[in-house]
Amino acid sequence: MRVRKLTLAAMALAAGLSLTACQNDDGTDQSATPPAASAPSAADGGSGSAGSDQEGGTGSGGKTPNGSGGTGGSGEDGRTAKCRTDELEITAIDATVGGDDRGTVAVDLKNGGGRDCTLEGYAGVDLKTNAGTLSAKRTGEQAPTVVLADGDTVTFGITYPVNDTGGSGVRITGLVVTPPNETKSVTLDWPGAASLPVTDGSGTPVQVGPMGSTGQGG
Repeated sequence: MRVRKLTLAAMALAAGLSLTACQNDDGTDQSATPPAASAPSAADGGSGSAGSDQEGGTGSGGKTPNGSGGTGGSGEDGRTAKCRTDELEITAIDATVGGDDRGTVAVDLKNGGGRDCTLEGYAGVDLKTNAGTLSAKRTGEQAPTVVLADGDTVTFGITYPVNDTGGSGVRITGLVVTPPNETKSVTLDWPGAASLPVTDGSGTPVQVGPMGSTGQGG
């Protein structure tokens, strides 16, 4: 019996030494092969490299190079583009108030371009007459920048001297309007009085107000 107990003890000691040889100092088993790390695939959204903008950005915050966020009505500098003649519906009506010593024509510019646009400065105004073309003079008022939304309208006024001389005067045959900063004009029927007084140039001139004005520049 003593011989059998010694044999069993020896076998237990040998097994313990064999197990210790297969472990690190921290008790982990080095005989098991660790799983291989898999690279992110395109389906997982991975790029295969650890570059910048890992949160899905494009490097510019999703904005266009000018930082404006890419609005269709903006120019290259991020400002709203100017209104083109072909985008505007231009009409004119008689706006003379009874008792005034000058006649008034109101010109409407309606934005039909499908985008916001900007009008800045004065429109060009020419009266076609039987004596030639007469260009209106600016009133000299400050001309604000008008951002005209699609479908909106802005108005400016034209004032002219009333022909009360009793003569036929200078007959007006048409109105030519050129939007600010444009070269293409629109010719309209003249809705005001039929004629201007004949003067030597010292009388009241035909004047045009800035965008947003009506009447006598008001």
